[in-house]
Amino acid sequence: MTPAKPVRQPEYEYQSLRMPRGTSRNAARQLLTDHAEYGHWELDRLRLLPDGSRTVLLRRRIIRQVRSW
Repeated sequence: MTPAKPVRQPEYEYQSLRMPRGTSRNAARQLLTDHAEYGHWELDRLRLLPDGSRTVLLRRRIIRQVRSW
């Protein structure tokens, strides 16, 4: 019986954004949409703080090249 090959978990890089209190919902949506479309980021966590500001944590997968020779 051969041992099972270990499965690699995907690795991510993270980016943190902070939006000030007066940022409208539409402006926040547009900013996150632009990051997703052009930077290939996805939303990991969004926190609405008591002072009305938002902190956003975005992540994207790190793609490592595997040598073929």
